[in-house]
Amino acid sequence: MEKKNIDWGNIGFGYIPTEKRFVANYKNGAWEEGGITEDANIVLNECAGVLQYAQTIFEGMKAYTTEDGRTVIFRPDLNAARMVDSAKRLEMPAYPADKFIEAINELVKENEAYVPPYGSGASLYIRPYMFGTNPVIGVKPADEYQFRAFVTPVGPYFKGGAKPLTIKVSDFDRAAPHGTGHIKAGLNYAMSLHAIVTAHAEGYDENMYLDAATRSNVEETGGANFLFITKDNKVVTPKSDSILPSITRRSLLYVAEHYLGLEVEERVVPFEEVKEFTECGLCGTAAVISPVGKVVDHGNEICFPSGMNEMGPVIKKLYDTLTGIQMGHIEAPEGWIYEVK
Repeated sequence: MEKKNIDWGNIGFGYIPTEKRFVANYKNGAWEEGGITEDANIVLNECAGVLQYAQTIFEGMKAYTTEDGRTVIFRPDLNAARMVDSAKRLEMPAYPADKFIEAINELVKENEAYVPPYGSGASLYIRPYMFGTNPVIGVKPADEYQFRAFVTPVGPYFKGGAKPLTIKVSDFDRAAPHGTGHIKAGLNYAMSLHAIVTAHAEGYDENMYLDAATRSNVEETGGANFLFITKDNKVVTPKSDSILPSITRRSLLYVAEHYLGLEVEERVVPFEEVKEFTECGLCGTAAVISPVGKVVDHGNEICFPSGMNEMGPVIKKLYDTLTGIQMGHIEAPEGWIYEVK
């Protein structure tokens, strides 16, 4: 398929509408078949559950053009499973995982002209989401829902290379113990907005959230998980029931152990230990790994030996290996790469 006439090398990480999106409705206790529509607008009653009580969940993944010209999606089965978990936690009817995969396949195929060409540094971001649609005035789950998914081409997250970030230890809490931090709910991201605006106003790129119960252990940022590298090249990631289980993090840990032969630990990470690590990164769909050069705790600076100019050596190997798998340069584990048909 001929690609759209877009300056792929200069698009940013933002919303560029495409012609097609997928929509399915849940009514009378069952999901309708759903299908492709060209209408990007949503009409809701003023009392819709999503507007009154934030009953909404979402996912994020990417489609790529490989070197041999295939259009592929990275591990969409895990996004489907995570969305099922999110729906259960917010008392929403789960959109079936097999239907999720079918919908995403159809959506990307319909918008294949927007999948950036190989070598452009760009990709097609896929955003499935679901929300309560019928009027709800008492505090309770909605009875009707809509599952939708749209795509938008996005440029490389880092223009001119991945420069290490400076982050601050936040005074705010991202998620409570036994709360909703482990699911991809819109309300979790709303909670982080004031904190990130505050951090940016103070000259920082991101926040480091500590656990809400003791404020002594590292959790995550507003939208990414942490990876740390020890002096002996061990890969360490925080473990907590209120951390979102990142698919990128899960993939990077596998790559570290099975491709690079590194020891991996998922455990509680006391903040006091951060100064002992040699490298730090934030991992997520948008950038794969964002290197961190400095953490500032109320004026006290922790500077990682990897520095403020480039990715540390271990994090760069992780980044290069995972992106190589995504782009088809490196053989992927079975089931990781879904080809759009």
